[in-house]
Amino acid sequence: MIISQTPLRVSLAGGGTDLPAYCETSEGRVLSLAVDKYVHVIVSERFDDQIHVNYARRKEVVSSVAEVQHPLAREAMRLAGMSAGFEVTTLADIPSEGSGLGSSSSLTVGLLNAFHAFMGRQADAETLARQACEIELGRLKKPIGRQDQYIAAYGGVRFLRFGRAGRVDVESADADPAALRRLEDGLLLYFTGKTRSADGLLAEQSLRMRENRAPLDAIRALADRARAALARGDVDEIGRALDANWRLKRALAEGVSDPGIDAFYARAKRHGALGGKITGAGGGGFFVLYAPELKRARLRAALRGRREVPIAIESDGSKIIFNQRRRVWK
Repeated sequence: MIISQTPLRVSLAGGGTDLPAYCETSEGRVLSLAVDKYVHVIVSERFDDQIHVNYARRKEVVSSVAEVQHPLAREAMRLAGMSAGFEVTTLADIPSEGSGLGSSSSLTVGLLNAFHAFMGRQADAETLARQACEIELGRLKKPIGRQDQYIAAYGGVRFLRFGRAGRVDVESADADPAALRRLEDGLLLYFTGKTRSADGLLAEQSLRMRENRAPLDAIRALADRARAALARGDVDEIGRALDANWRLKRALAEGVSDPGIDAFYARAKRHGALGGKITGAGGGGFFVLYAPELKRARLRAALRGRREVPIAIESDGSKIIFNQRRRVWK
């Protein structure tokens, strides 16, 4: 049996500049962090030659990889060289569709990690991220960027640079442990009460790239601003960068926000939040807020009734947490 554990993520600034339509002409930049909410993938050998795939909505029992209906699992199996005689189960701490926490890419990275381990190989973070991008953007033609795959594979707090032809440079954020603790304590994650697929919003943003170029350039500059603030320990400035990022992001496509989300954010701002934004493409999922220490109790009281999900920074990316390979049946 193999078990992989892969973190979800919260993007702080720069989201949208990792889309291929943007970074083919301008370098994209994103400041993102992995959090302690996970996707787990369990792979075990079967006595027979069937393939069993268990996930949230159904269970598949098939005879070949080509018959697997779950697209991410199927393509990860193909890429890792899986054949038959195994069972795979996926488990997520947070609903995997429409959360805005990069769950689909975390699942892809976790599937690849588990399948490679099952085949007796150890895949490094770069391999996992690059192969996950190949599956999602290449094979499945999803209209997404590359930030989620890389933060899921590498973990920690990362400054990501996106260039032409899929180039991604991964840099550690320059911050001392005390600043990271203050950032961790100041981030509050709330569920909006609904989920929405990111694909439509991201596809619209890509189609509107020419008119969105100026706001995306400004969003990219906010990633630089947030990184610099973290490096000098000015964590409150990250909250203000979140606020500026959200105001720009709302204009990128129809449906990024709605009256309910706007009302939630306005209430949060009135009661102590320096800033915040939807964690994914928009329209639902989770909203991350930043509040200084003396404002957090008041903010939480004002948002009582909304579901807060406690988070901490996860320093590790995708990893194998259990590996017991027993080839006893073959």
